[in-house]
Amino acid sequence: MKQDVSACRETVQDPVMPAICIEAQQRLGQTLRSLYERTVDGEPIPLDQVDLLLRLRQRERELRRQR
Repeated sequence: MKQDVSACRETVQDPVMPAICIEAQQRLGQTLRSLYERTVDGEPIPLDQVDLLLRLRQRERELRRQR
């Protein structure tokens, strides 16, 4: 399903990056989200990250108590 970029109605202009139409951006975003959901999103959170989240939550509670 190849589409010519010049055929797109709306484009984002950036002097450094080539133009990509809004439709292509949306299609790319949907594809990347779908890929992410099938791979990374279904995996468990590593224990070191869980520990970090718990410490952050504890710190937030401590800061709220100090107010």
